[in-house]
Amino acid sequence: MKLLFAIKRLSSAVGGAERVLCSICSELAARGHDVTIVTFDQPGGQPFYPLDARVRRIDLGIGDSARTARLGETLRRIFALRRVVMDENPQVATGFMHSMFVLLAFSLAGTRIPVIGSEHIVPEHYRTRPLQYASLIAASFFLAKLTVLSESIRGRYPLPVRRKMVVMPNPVAAENGKADTAVARSRHVLLNVARLDPQKDHATLLHAFAHVAPSFPDWDLTIIGDGPLRQELESLMHELDLDGRVHMPGVTNDIDSEYQHADAFVIASRYEAFGLVTAEAMSRGLPVVGFADCPGTNELIQNGNTGLLASANPDRSLSLACELERLMSDPELRRRLGEAGKSAIGRDYSIRHVCGLWESLLESTCADS
Repeated sequence: MKLLFAIKRLSSAVGGAERVLCSICSELAARGHDVTIVTFDQPGGQPFYPLDARVRRIDLGIGDSARTARLGETLRRIFALRRVVMDENPQVATGFMHSMFVLLAFSLAGTRIPVIGSEHIVPEHYRTRPLQYASLIAASFFLAKLTVLSESIRGRYPLPVRRKMVVMPNPVAAENGKADTAVARSRHVLLNVARLDPQKDHATLLHAFAHVAPSFPDWDLTIIGDGPLRQELESLMHELDLDGRVHMPGVTNDIDSEYQHADAFVIASRYEAFGLVTAEAMSRGLPVVGFADCPGTNELIQNGNTGLLASANPDRSLSLACELERLMSDPELRRRLGEAGKSAIGRDYSIRHVCGLWESLLESTCADS
C-alpha cells in the first residue's frame, strides 16, 4: 500500500505518540509498504526517535511546530496539507494526534483520499479546551476512522463519534536488555519516566517518596523527563529534604539503560491515554506501581498480579507511599510482579501484533473508500 502519515512535529519531539508513529511507520516500511511522513517541522531536522531509512519525510516548515499555531498559520497548513497529500496521492492518509488529524480531515474534505485520525489522549484532556473538543467533533464527520487506545476511552465519547472509533493499542518496544532486579546492589533505584507537568503529578510522587525514604536509606528516586514544572519540583525536593536521594537528569535518548539499572517503576499520573512508559517498564521485567483511579494505568496493571495500584483516597501521597513500602521491602514480590508484567505485555503489545492491527485497519479503509 502507498501510505501517508502526518504529525505536527518529529524533530526534538519526545512524546509517546511520536515514538509510536516512528515505530509503526518503520515496521510498515519493513513489511514492504511505501510510507511517507509529513510534518510541520523545518526541513533538515532529525526525529528524536529511530526511523527506518525507507520512510520518506516531507517537512513543510510552516511556523514553529513546537508552538500553538495562530489562525493564519493554521489556514496555511490546511492548504499546504491538501496540496502535498494530493500530490502524493496515497491510498490512505493518517493523522496522529488532534493537532494534525483535525487539519488533515478538513484539508482532504471532498477528495477521494480516506483519512484516519489517531487520538492519543483521553476525553478528560478537553475539559478545559472546549474549542479543541468542538473541532474534534466537527472533524470526525470527515474521518473514515478514528483510533483510540482503549475500549474505556472509546466509551466516553458521544455516539456519533464512537461509531467511527477503533481501539488501537500502542506497541511496546522490544527490550534491548532486561532489568535484573535480583542483582545485589549497594543502592536501589525507583524509576519514574514522565514529562514534568501537572498531569503526571510529580508532587505527589515526591511527597510519597519522602514518607518512605527514611525507612529505605539504600533506595533513590530517579525522575527522567523535563517540562514546565522543573523549577517548582526542584524546590519541593529541597523542601522535603530529598537532596541526594532524588535525581532529575532530564531527557535521555538511552531510556533502555535507565530501565536496566532500575529495581522498580512508579507512575503517579492522574490520567494517561495509554501508559506507554509503564508498559515499557513492565516489558523489561520491572515491578510497577501506579494509581487505581488513573485511566491508562489501571488498564495495564492487574493489581497484585502484574503490579500494584494505590488507592487515591483519602490521602493520595500516603496511599502511594504504602504501596511503595510494600514493594521496596519485598524482593520476592518485586520478582513475581516483574515476571507476570513482562509476560502480559509481550503477549498483547508487541510491535508485530500492533502493526498487524494497523495493516488490517489500513487495508479495510482502502477497500471501503
